[in-house]
Amino acid sequence: MNSIELYNQNALACSRHTTRKYSTSFSLGIRLLAPEIRRAVYAIYGFVRFADEIVDTFHEHDKSVLLERFRKETYLSIDEGISTNPILQSFQLVVNEYSIDHELIEAFFESMAMDLDHKIYDRKKFESYVYGSAEVVGLMCLRVFYKGDPKATIH
Repeated sequence: MNSIELYNQNALACSRHTTRKYSTSFSLGIRLLAPEIRRAVYAIYGFVRFADEIVDTFHEHDKSVLLERFRKETYLSIDEGISTNPILQSFQLVVNEYSIDHELIEAFFESMAMDLDHKIYDRKKFESYVYGSAEVVGLMCLRVFYKGDPKATIH
C-alpha cells in the first residue's frame, strides 16, 4: 500500500468514526448497506456532520466565517482531489468517484447558512431549507447507491 492509499484509508476511517460518535442510529443503518458502499455513506455523513457542527456548536467563534472557510475548502478539495482535512479528503473522494453534483453540495451549504440566523421562514423558505439540509443528503447517498450513473438522476 502506498502513502496516499494509507492516507485515504485513514481519512475514510475518520468519517466512519465521526458517524459512529455522533449518530448511533444512522451508523447502525449504514451497517445494513452493502459493504462496498458503506465508506461512501460514512464520508457523506462525516462531511454534513462537520458543517452542522460549525453551525450548531461553535458559539464563541464567527460561525459564518468558519462555514464559508469550510465551504471554500470543500470545493478546493474536490477540484484538486486532495485535502489535509481527513473529513474533506474522504468527502472529495466520494464526490469525485460518484459524480455528486455540486448543486447538491451548494444547496446544503445554503441551508447551513440559513441555520446561522435562526429566522422564522415562510413555506417556500422552509421547503428550501429542508431540501438543502436533509433531501440533498439523501440525494448524495442515492448517487452512491446508483454508483454515480448520470443516467440514474433522481429529482
